[in-house]
Amino acid sequence: MRELLRFQPLYQERVWGGRALESTLGRTLPRGAPIGESWEIVDRAGAQSVAEGGPLNGQSLRSILTQHAADVMGPKWPAEKPFPILVKWLDCRERLSLQVHPPASVAGELKGEPKTENWYIAHTVPGAELIVGLKRGVTRAQFEQALAGNTVEACVHHFRVASGDSILVHSGQVHAIDAGNLILEIQQNSDTTYRVYDWGRVGLDGQPRQLHIPQSMRSIDWTDFEPMPVRAAPTSGVIADCAEFRIRRVVLGAGERLHLRAGEQPRLVSIVSGVVRATSEHSGGTRSPFGLKLPRGENVLAPFAGAFTFVAEATTILLVTEDFAGVSK
Repeated sequence: MRELLRFQPLYQERVWGGRALESTLGRTLPRGAPIGESWEIVDRAGAQSVAEGGPLNGQSLRSILTQHAADVMGPKWPAEKPFPILVKWLDCRERLSLQVHPPASVAGELKGEPKTENWYIAHTVPGAELIVGLKRGVTRAQFEQALAGNTVEACVHHFRVASGDSILVHSGQVHAIDAGNLILEIQQNSDTTYRVYDWGRVGLDGQPRQLHIPQSMRSIDWTDFEPMPVRAAPTSGVIADCAEFRIRRVVLGAGERLHLRAGEQPRLVSIVSGVVRATSEHSGGTRSPFGLKLPRGENVLAPFAGAFTFVAEATTILLVTEDFAGVSK
């Protein structure tokens, strides 16, 4: 199994969503609904990516790993172990709730899962912001008082962002995405989110959305003050490096290539601007074209056993996610 794996997106309706996946990425969305998330690569009991094209067309990611774990993830990967990364596009037409994911130290007690995630800003409107962490010096007592008085916005750290910026958000960091951001989120395979404040909003059913105040207060890192993003740059470099994964920004000019060698590790490749064509090197050293054009917005899984070349048709930025399969850094 040495072919790139592409998957059908799973679109999620959200009260804060919009239609930017259609207008900006050229996707065909369900009609009329505010689509806030597209789950691009996921292996969970309640949500499964399904391969699109190639010899495994129509098979779920879980089925693929059950049958081909060594080829996809490497010889030491247990076939029953879920794929460790979840990749999403987020269309934040409106501001998301203020939320937190539980750190590993309390996740089990709260019957949740830790989630560290990276946000890459693919497109944004002028003046759009992110909220990550606390304002310097804010205490738990001050935060609780602000929740009671609906003044919590004064306690959290706001900063403006531009296309190409990114930030790593660790479990325990209180955070929210402001309106007007289109974001590629690469995260641990988790779906535990505690909503601590929702700006007085109601859900799609017209009712206030559920809050998780006790769980949030147990999860927030009260020493996390004013983190800042990795700013956009015209050069390649590492934009996120944590215990759960590592992400490289790769900038290619027209005709330039990215080579991924077989037998090193599985990787995820995300096209966040531009367009590439992918080729695969099969046994015997022959290089055969997929005829696979990957435009902006595509996310593919490059298996452990495969060797791949990505050729840029124009100036292109790729994100390469790696070191998520127990590979030593």
